[in-house]
Amino acid sequence: MIGRISGKLAAKHPPQILVDVGGVGYEIQVPMSTLYQLPATGAEVVLLTHLIVREDAHLLYGFATEQERHLFRQLLKITGVGARTALAVLSGMSVTDLHHAVSAQDSGRLTKIPGIGKKTAERLLLELRDKLDVSVIMSSAAPGARDANDIANALFALGYSDKEIAWAVKQLPYEGSVTEGIRQALKLLSKAG
Repeated sequence: MIGRISGKLAAKHPPQILVDVGGVGYEIQVPMSTLYQLPATGAEVVLLTHLIVREDAHLLYGFATEQERHLFRQLLKITGVGARTALAVLSGMSVTDLHHAVSAQDSGRLTKIPGIGKKTAERLLLELRDKLDVSVIMSSAAPGARDANDIANALFALGYSDKEIAWAVKQLPYEGSVTEGIRQALKLLSKAG
């Protein structure tokens, strides 16, 4: 599988781009959220990728962040959701906004995305409720978001569920080291359990 592409951005034809890697041009479908983050044509670009092999085509999808790629993969696991719908969701709202919509079970936010009807929105909310990775919560640009992501990853490695981790991380103050944050989160989780 192709996991990452690094090369020169040769062309932009939304939602598709062309990346030149050593003289080979890769056509990559990207969500609008990634497209807006790309540099000007001719500049170097690095994208995380997901390859879908079908009987009639090999399709490459590119993402600016690991959270976007992870969410794309989670969306593909939902019955009736293909790559086109997954790209539409990622183009229509940020990873953080989608997480908030899923947390609030707000189908209205999803139905505003072109191509997402009421039934699809409800299926997405139901299927994603327990599947969203806790790193999605930390994808915002708030102060300490990187530290919170490190804390969440450490708690995940210790076997805590996404819901437990999300709750504990929300309780933590933004200041302090990652080590101290892990200690505080473990104390909170031991009291809650």
